[in-house]
Amino acid sequence: MRLKQFFLAGTALVTCLTLAACSSGGKGGASTKEDNWSTYETDKKITIGFDNTFVPMGFEDKNGDNVGFDIDLATAVFDKYDIEVEWQPIDWDLKETELNNGNIDLIWNGYTATDERREKVLFTDNYMANEQVLVTKKSSKIMKAADMKDKILGAQAGSSGYAAFESQAEVLKDLVKDNEATQYSTFNEALIDLQNDRIDGLLIDRVYANYYLQQEVIINDYNIIVAGYASEALAVGARKADKTLIENINKAFKELYATGEFQKISDKWFGEDVAASDIKK
Repeated sequence: MRLKQFFLAGTALVTCLTLAACSSGGKGGASTKEDNWSTYETDKKITIGFDNTFVPMGFEDKNGDNVGFDIDLATAVFDKYDIEVEWQPIDWDLKETELNNGNIDLIWNGYTATDERREKVLFTDNYMANEQVLVTKKSSKIMKAADMKDKILGAQAGSSGYAAFESQAEVLKDLVKDNEATQYSTFNEALIDLQNDRIDGLLIDRVYANYYLQQEVIINDYNIIVAGYASEALAVGARKADKTLIENINKAFKELYATGEFQKISDKWFGEDVAASDIKK
């Protein structure tokens, strides 16, 4: 009997310790409840979660390397603090859960700052503007949002585009077949289905659509249509307790813009200056 009681007590202790670790500690020793800047400085590393298929912001290239605008920008930011970035591919639909569970320290990958997301994370200043567009085949004769009536729409699960689709039904949801969008884990999967006529249109970030269609040399076969949603602002998301981290990223943004380094990264990936007004001040 005593042996059984000892075993049960030991099991309960291990469970409690495990739960405590999960609730208070993140990757690399960072706390999910406290300001961790001193930990990042001491460990000289920080873990950033990203969708490794989201071109041109952050993606895995043919050589297996992580590349993209956000990859270069984040590296430049943390070089200022002698902190190495560890890139962690995540399920984009679970990004806030991954952050607040401590599996990653930042969400940085074409991440739109919305009021709903502000309830879960702490955002940096906006560093880039974006908008949702509707991509269709020219052969489909779908030239405007209204032409999607009774057509099949695709969207990425957990994306700001899908959130806008759900919250602003009058733009597309009330039009499309069954008043719902086929959800995909990645835009790559959705674009393959669009190419193969399994969907009629795809709601997608403009930055992704432009880059993907140009790289695949098929941009002349597709329409990129303004969907009708408000323009978006891209920012970096952290746990709400990580205020110093956010302050230092904002500081680095402004310094990189002042020295012209931001513009060099922007020109490399977009051929133009895409900086939001927040970091030009």
